[in-house]
Order: sequence, then C-alpha cells, then structure tokens
Amino acid sequence: MKKNPLFRLTAAAALAGASFSSVQAAEAAKPTIVLVHGAWADGSSWSKVIPLLQAKGYTVLAVQNPLTSLAADVAATKQVLQSATAPVVLVGHSWAGTVITEAGNDPKVAALVYVAAFANDDGQSAGELVNAYAKTPALGTIRDDGHGFLYQTEQGVLENFAPDLPRAEAKTMAVTQGALAASTFGDKVTTAAWKTHPTWYIVSANDRVINPQLERDAAKRMNAHTTVLPSSHVSLLSHPREVAKVIEDAAAAVGKKG
Repeated sequence: MKKNPLFRLTAAAALAGASFSSVQAAEAAKPTIVLVHGAWADGSSWSKVIPLLQAKGYTVLAVQNPLTSLAADVAATKQVLQSATAPVVLVGHSWAGTVITEAGNDPKVAALVYVAAFANDDGQSAGELVNAYAKTPALGTIRDDGHGFLYQTEQGVLENFAPDLPRAEAKTMAVTQGALAASTFGDKVTTAAWKTHPTWYIVSANDRVINPQLERDAAKRMNAHTTVLPSSHVSLLSHPREVAKVIEDAAAAVGKKG
C-alpha cells in the first residue's frame, strides 16, 4: 500500500526532530568550561584554546578578572559561574590558580584544571608560595606604576613571560596586559577547593615567571593528573592543542561521573 505524501513528510520531520533533540541532549550533557586568566593578561589569552574546545561541542565561558584583589577576582569568577550550566570544569592560569582555588568551592564546579598556576593551601597567599622558591627572571622585569599596580616591561614579556611566542604576538601581549594589584600577593585563600575536587595540572617546564619546581610540587601535593609541556609560562598560547586536550580529559572524566 502506498503511503500518503503527508505521512512521509510528517515522519521525516519527526525523525529530524528526534535527531536534533539527541544532539541537544548530547551537548547539554557536556560540562561547561570556565576559563580564568592570570596576571599580566586578559581573557584573550585563551583565544587559541577556546575554538578548539568549541569545536568539540563544549560551552566555553571566559572570566575577565579586574586583578585588583583575590576577593574581586573570585567575585568576577562567581558571576560567570552563575550563568554556567553545571557541571563546570574551572580552569585557571598563573595567578588565576589562586582564584579558582577559592572560587572552586562553588557547588557548580566539578573539576579544576591548573595551567602553570598557583595552588594555595588553606590560609596561604601567592606571595608565600613565590617566596618559598628560587626567584624567577620575571620577578626582575616587573614595573611598579607608582599607584599600587604591577606590570611586566615589554622586555619582560618578550624574554620571560612569552619567549616562545612570535615576537609580534608577544609585543601585543605587552600592550594589552592587565596590571596586577601588588596587594594581591598577600591575599590568602580561605578553603582550598582542590582538596575536595578532582584536579589536573599542566606544568610549564621552561617557565620564567613561576618556578617550575613550584608547579611540580603543587601538582604532587594535590595528587593531580599531571602533564609537563616544554613551554614558557603561556602554554595556553604556545601549546593550545595540548592545553585543550587536558581540559577535555577533565571534562570527559566529569561527564562519566555524571
């Protein structure tokens, strides 16, 4: 018996709708990824990682930190978390490791990823971590603006912050960098979220900003899934595919739990 053309159209539409619903459900099941930038940077420091994650179907949100205090940066991160769909993989680079260590206590956060970042203990400041290790070259190329904010000189960005980026790209970073309030080095974490969350850590073996041994020790202390890259401090720009892969691993682990 021949089928009515209207029946065929209705059936095709139903199949298309079911297929679309399946895609929507699959995307909804993926964790949201929230990226937090560090000192002497802004949200654009994730510009090479974001499209790689989006291509895999992830919803990606980026925080714009004021860099004026730990409390202010945590508030900026929590504001973004409010609009995120749980579960969230919270990712922090450099100074933002301190930020996600505090903000990661938000109930939406399911996993933490540290990228060449501080990972403070309860009651510990970033300054205490820095002072516990041999000083890195970038500490010698800091410029104080005289109003309580710290910059990297252009030379510091080229030679210490991002020496493995093309020179033109590094010079642009020097111009667009976010100034860090000097007082942030004394701000202390209250409760370290890594103690209750699965954690991933990317060590920059050639880091001239944060001592690589500090990074290795932090990863070990947290019992983090650890990746070591032959990178400067800005692996998120010089090795974006490897950084994105670690974030995807964390998201996949969270997805399986869900």
